[in-house]
Amino acid sequence: MKTQFEQMMDGLDDVEAFLAGEQEGFKAHVPQDVDVKAIRNRLGMTQARFSDTFGFSLDAIKHWEGGRRTPEAPARTLLTVIDRDPAAVLTALNPAASAAAGSSKPVTVRGRADRKRPASRGVTGRRAYRAGRKGSR
Repeated sequence: MKTQFEQMMDGLDDVEAFLAGEQEGFKAHVPQDVDVKAIRNRLGMTQARFSDTFGFSLDAIKHWEGGRRTPEAPARTLLTVIDRDPAAVLTALNPAASAAAGSSKPVTVRGRADRKRPASRGVTGRRAYRAGRKGSR
């Protein structure tokens, strides 16, 4: 079994070989756990602002923070980049900033459309429904 030092040296040897062109390929490390709430709190954002700014759905943010769901690998990757360099992500997602930088194709940030909820029957509607059922018995 290798010591931690030997494992680190093997990793450095791999990096050196890759940079020298002797080794091809690169494997990205995507973390298994991402603390969405901690990232959002460090940025001082509400759930709604975080979702609008970075293109996540508000429901996804709530489910991730509540522990009911975990982000898929692409979302964990983006969340990791947001955690380490939020300015880079904001620059990449801001169409005006990318146009000013000379980009020929601005990036579109997908916004969440507000949906109207269906109207509730309310107390009066329920009473009328129950009254109709009593007469049919």
